[in-house]
Amino acid sequence: MNPAPNAGCVNAHTHVYSGLAPLGMPQPAERPAGFLEILERVWWRLDRGLDARSLRAAARLYIAESLLHGTTVLVDHHESPNYIEGSLDVIADACQELGQRALLCYGATERNGGRDEARRGLAECRRFAASNTRPLVRGLVGLHASFTVSDETVREAGALCSALGTVLHVHVAEDLADVLDARRRGYRGPLARLVELGALPAGSILAHGVYLDEHEVGESQSHGCWLVQNPRSNEGNAVGYPAALWASRRVALGTDGYPSNMRAELDALVRLAHAHPLEEPGGPAGLGRRLEAGHTLAAERFGEGTLAGDRVEVEPGSACRASRVVVGGRAVVANGRLVAADMDQIRAHAREEAPRLWERMEVLR
Repeated sequence: MNPAPNAGCVNAHTHVYSGLAPLGMPQPAERPAGFLEILERVWWRLDRGLDARSLRAAARLYIAESLLHGTTVLVDHHESPNYIEGSLDVIADACQELGQRALLCYGATERNGGRDEARRGLAECRRFAASNTRPLVRGLVGLHASFTVSDETVREAGALCSALGTVLHVHVAEDLADVLDARRRGYRGPLARLVELGALPAGSILAHGVYLDEHEVGESQSHGCWLVQNPRSNEGNAVGYPAALWASRRVALGTDGYPSNMRAELDALVRLAHAHPLEEPGGPAGLGRRLEAGHTLAAERFGEGTLAGDRVEVEPGSACRASRVVVGGRAVVANGRLVAADMDQIRAHAREEAPRLWERMEVLR
C-alpha cells in the first residue's frame, strides 16, 4: 500500500498509558542497572499506579498530541494491572471523542498476579473486541511479552485470536532477557515459542525484535507477522539496535510510548542507521518505507480503503505540526486546533491528575 502524500501517519506500537510521564514522573531512588530494572523501577510501577481517572487523563493528552502531530492511527498496547476490567473502554472513548483511529489490546501478563492476572487480561481483550461498536477503534489480543507469561497463557492467547478472528500484539526480543527466558523453557527463542504454541496468526504485531537474528526475522515474515521498530525507545533503554530487521519487508515504525511524532521517530531511525551501517545493508536510504508500512498494517485491520479519506495538512514550514486533520471524513483538527476538545483544558487536567499518579507510584515496591 502506498499512502497518499498527505495521508496521516501510523504509530504502529505505543503505550497511551504513558501520556502523563513527561509531566514530572519521579525517578527511581536507585538508578536502574539494566533493562529489567528499568521495567521494574519505572514502567511497571507506572502501570500499577493507573486508575480510571489517571488513565483517562493520560489517554486524552497522548491522543490529542498525536493528532496535532498528524498521526491518525495508533496501535496501542495497554497495561494497568490494578485497573484491568473496562480499561480499554477508557482509551477507546478518548479515541472516539477526539477522532483518533486505534487498534487496542490489553497486554496480558503474569508478572504481578500469576495466571489469574493473565486470564483477566485476556478476558478484557475478549470483552472489548466483542462489545466495541466505535467505528474508529478495533480490538486485538495482547500479551505483555513472552518472558512474563506461561505456556498455558500463550496458548490461550492464540486460541482467543482464533475465536475473535484477530491477531496478537506482543513485545518480542526487546532485550536479551526475553531470549534467555525462552531458551530456559526449551525454545530457540521467543518467536519460536509463540509460533510453536500457536499464538501468531498472520498479521500479528511484534514490537522491537532487537535480539532476533536474520533467520528469525525472515521467519516472522514467512508467518505474515509485522515487526515494529522503536528507535527512540531502544536507544533510551540502551537495549541495542535491531540489526536484522532488514531481512523482512514487513517492518513498521512505532514510538513505544514516546510522543507520537512520527517524523521525529523517523529522524531518530535515520540517525541510528547511519551509526550502524554494517547492520543496515544499503544504508539509511529507503527507511521511510517503514512509515509507509504502517499504513499497510493498519489497512489489514481496518479494511482496504478505509483509511483513504484520512488526510493531514501541515503548517507551513513545519514537517510535523498539523494545521488540518480529517479522519473518517470528520475534521478533528482545524486551523491547528482540536475540534472536539480544548487542548489547554486537556493539558490542565493532565497536570492536575499527574501528581495523584506519582503519589501512588511512590508507595509501590
